[in-house]
Amino acid sequence: MQPFGVHLAGDGKNPPPPKRTVKKTLVVEESSLDNPDLGPFLLKMARETIASGESPVRALDFAIRASKSFERCAGPGLELATCLHVVAAIHSSLGRLDEAVEALERSILLLEGETGSGQAMAQFSGYMQLGDTCSMIGQLDRSISCYESGLKIQMDVLGESDPRVAETCRYLAEAHVQAMQFDQAEKFCKKTLEIHREHCSPASLTEAADRRLMALIFEAKGDFEPALEQLVLASMSMIANAQDNEVAAIDVSIGDIYLSLCRFDEAVFAYQKALTVFKSTKGESHSSVALVYIRLADLYYRTGKLRESKSYCENALRIYSKPAAGTTAGEIASGLTEISSIYEALNEPEEALKLLQKAVKLLEDIPGQYRTVAGIEAQMGVMFYMVGRYMDAWKSFENAITKLRASGESKSAFFGVVLNQMGLACVQLYKIGDAAKHFEEAREILEREYGTYHSDTLGVYSNLAATYDAMGRVEEAIEILEYILKMREEKLGTANPDVDDEKKRLFELLKEAGRVRNRKGKSLENLIDSNSLKMKKEGKSRWSAFGLRT
Repeated sequence: MQPFGVHLAGDGKNPPPPKRTVKKTLVVEESSLDNPDLGPFLLKMARETIASGESPVRALDFAIRASKSFERCAGPGLELATCLHVVAAIHSSLGRLDEAVEALERSILLLEGETGSGQAMAQFSGYMQLGDTCSMIGQLDRSISCYESGLKIQMDVLGESDPRVAETCRYLAEAHVQAMQFDQAEKFCKKTLEIHREHCSPASLTEAADRRLMALIFEAKGDFEPALEQLVLASMSMIANAQDNEVAAIDVSIGDIYLSLCRFDEAVFAYQKALTVFKSTKGESHSSVALVYIRLADLYYRTGKLRESKSYCENALRIYSKPAAGTTAGEIASGLTEISSIYEALNEPEEALKLLQKAVKLLEDIPGQYRTVAGIEAQMGVMFYMVGRYMDAWKSFENAITKLRASGESKSAFFGVVLNQMGLACVQLYKIGDAAKHFEEAREILEREYGTYHSDTLGVYSNLAATYDAMGRVEEAIEILEYILKMREEKLGTANPDVDDEKKRLFELLKEAGRVRNRKGKSLENLIDSNSLKMKKEGKSRWSAFGLRT
């Protein structure tokens, strides 16, 4: 989709203009900026400079001078806003994302209160381009807010069922998936599908793409059967349109669903079917082949065939060591990260760490990868912690936290989990005061995002109590432990092992403080399992009078 209306080098339908030599000796005096013909001329020069492949810095100079001329001659309005879109696009191409954001924010403000469909659609383009730029910086929440503002303007101008609205809805669905906001993603994807079914022919490629996105959303929510249904329908559309490679890609996704449902034989069949197609159409060293190898490695690990699992990992690594032309750094980094997880499961943490370090090197200089790199660094921190390299773990967590704060992710549940892990690393390094600060911030975030009863939230409370005890803040530690025990009894009942563990820990601390617990236990009620997703395997690291929760 091209929602912005700023096409510096063609949009896929209209090829870029042929290369031409831009006049190098153009000199523009400041006084001549008052000429009303100069702005359009300079903007044309900027576009032609980019299209010809010449210096983007020169193009930026033309575009900035054009914006000054528009401002002098026409004042705030459509021409200046459109010019600022070009200025922002060139700044982005040069990696100057803050300057791009500034230009786009100004372009949007210039059109506030303006009437007319042209002005409205220019403001729409500004919001969408700003959303993309914020996404590149890693500010996903702000990015989504910009897309939603753009969608509202677009719907006001075009109506709610225009095909262009469907494209923007899909854009929003994908952004919500990236932010792991799957309910919102499902809502926008359904809207996209409804509009496309109204305007497109049955079994169209557009509808198939929508169904694949919907399947991804269902899978992320754990709704595997509906996901499988969407993939089968998408596959039928691709078969009808003779899209063999796309059918193979869908077969990989179908294999993923079967794997999640523990239908291993069907998963193997789907993966092998895709593998045959990819090898014959793309070659045996293509990244798509490596991806299927990784899926098979995961499957064989889960079924206990460890030798086969490692063999498929090695096959994938051979492809990534000599990637085929056109393979992106992001594809390689993603594959290395997945293989790392398998090596970790195979109890080869050092090899897994090497792969994660390679993935970070591939991604660290690519704009828009802050959150991905932070996630990898956080996983590295966990693995360093597991093998007892606590200073390395601290450094990895510190890098991840810095990136997440800079990208506006400091209020997410993931950030809270990373803070908890950082606190544990600080404990091992005897940085008790720092550990307490990290646990306190993690508690605040997880309580807001997950709620009071969530096991991750209670785990952070438990770690904070242990830290307070080590700092001599015994009364606060006792107060937290009594609170944890109350929450666990209400949620799990008095016979649950976690509740019993908390009672023992509280008893030890009360005994040290010369007090007793004056409270009757509650009867058995709401006895359920309390499982949660962790950044690492379940385990306890005993410290002080009671254990820290990881």
